[in-house]
Amino acid sequence: MDHQDHQEHQEHQEHTNHGHIRVEVLVVPDCPHQEPAEERVRQALADAGLGGQAFTTRVIADEAEAERTGFLGSPSIHVDGRDPFAPPGGAKPALTCRLYRTPDGLDGVPDRAALRRAIETAARSGDSAD
Repeated sequence: MDHQDHQEHQEHQEHTNHGHIRVEVLVVPDCPHQEPAEERVRQALADAGLGGQAFTTRVIADEAEAERTGFLGSPSIHVDGRDPFAPPGGAKPALTCRLYRTPDGLDGVPDRAALRRAIETAARSGDSAD
């Protein structure tokens, strides 16, 4: 690796460090889409240049917790504490399965490109707060 390549690699790593965001997968117990949602988050983080970024998975077990977290169905993915796929005007939190509109039709997990865009937007917001 020459000096310029090394410098570009370091700048990418620094951007990645500044772009730290909180990503959380929220699911009901035994959600059949938990693993696909976790894999979609891994893919979207990697696509956004944040492949080393950790995320958490939280099981939402009751209505009170669904209310507290703004849980709109399983799986939900929150980026920096908000649901980027919440419908306009909001929705009532509930312990239910969730479907996402994707370019290929309804799916149990959000579209990979849409999730990457949500992650990139949050990472840029975090960069400007530094």
